[in-house]
Amino acid sequence: MLKKEQNDLVTQTGPGTPMGNLFRRYWLPLLLSEQLPTADGEPVRVEILSEKLLAFRDTSGRLGVIDEFCAHRGVSLWFGRNEANGIRCPYHGWKFDYSGQCVDVPSEADESGFKDRIKLKGYPLIERGGVIWVYMGPAEHTPPLPEWEFATVPAEQSYMSKRFQDCNWLQALEGGIDSSHVSFLHVSSLLHDPLFNSAGGNKYNQNDLKPVFEVVEASGGLFVGARRNAEDDQYYWRITPWIVPTFTMVPPRGDHPVHGHFWVPIDDQRCWAWSYDYHPTRALTKSEVLAMKEGNGVHVVVDKHYVPLQNKQNDYLMDRDAQRANLYYSGIKGIGTQDASLQESMGPIQDRTKENLVSTDNGIIMARQRLMKVAKALEANPHLELPGISAQDQKVRSVAVLLKRGQAYKDAAKEHLKAEAGKPHSSV
Repeated sequence: MLKKEQNDLVTQTGPGTPMGNLFRRYWLPLLLSEQLPTADGEPVRVEILSEKLLAFRDTSGRLGVIDEFCAHRGVSLWFGRNEANGIRCPYHGWKFDYSGQCVDVPSEADESGFKDRIKLKGYPLIERGGVIWVYMGPAEHTPPLPEWEFATVPAEQSYMSKRFQDCNWLQALEGGIDSSHVSFLHVSSLLHDPLFNSAGGNKYNQNDLKPVFEVVEASGGLFVGARRNAEDDQYYWRITPWIVPTFTMVPPRGDHPVHGHFWVPIDDQRCWAWSYDYHPTRALTKSEVLAMKEGNGVHVVVDKHYVPLQNKQNDYLMDRDAQRANLYYSGIKGIGTQDASLQESMGPIQDRTKENLVSTDNGIIMARQRLMKVAKALEANPHLELPGISAQDQKVRSVAVLLKRGQAYKDAAKEHLKAEAGKPHSSV
């Protein structure tokens, strides 16, 4: 369990907080490219890390994300006109470019220089892998561009979705590195979900409900290994990378695409769950992409605001008859929704002072410790070399593999955990 002050440290990400300062030192997923498809298109309201912003693509195609509210009298610029390389406030005509710089105040003479002294907060954006990424930290510490494998393979090999999740980012992340719940919450879905079924490794999840966890430090975060008994003096290992602060990758099943998540805070009580699927050596098939759009695998069907159709307000469309019949272990359809329903049930921010952890929670325990350690170290040294920034840290893979008993997975699976172009992922 955590003390209250420790729980506050790891869950609070607003401006000026230690964890908020840590998040702001990374490129974070902000929008899907589909949300800003055209120049001079509709701007999009964005909330991230307790900041309210407005994103738009200007006449020249440049991406901008700036303070949502006009510097004049606080009108939301979402109502503004996106035209001629800027957003013009409809109230009094003040205009701001993609960087937040005021470029026109119609009531003031140009020679006064007044507009030059007005600038809204703005952050740099880049577009990669169908995602628009934002960097919100000090300019002098801007990290290299994201090198996650899903974002660098050809577009036809990757798929990304996002959904609103009504809870703090950390309890969602902790679900992502907890392999033990798969044998319960998702056990029925392994048989039915077209992006999971027919994999040879599924039987080990079903036959061994007591995985043994071994967690090892990685330069970018952790490798969370869960082993289950297999035949012929072997263990079935599922190895989940967690990269600071919020990247996870689920171990693969058969030749299905590999998938994983980012959980990006909206504020301290809500987050965006970003879910990717990709295959390192082939294009995704039409049936795979259709299955993802229909809410299979780690994806969820959402409305136009990216709010899941199965949500807290309708009890996630729980079906008690399906629960009793073991069609879905919890009575809720869809792996992503199964996770979200239970993570949201903990409340907006889980009270970790009341929990009772066991050995299968070692990955969660070590991730919390690493987050607190790095956040505090960054406070002490703003020039700290952070984990998860380098291409080496980001070019990582999850692994499902059979290893002889007595082999340490950190050594035996070392090469399998590295992402290399054209190299198939290691799976069972």
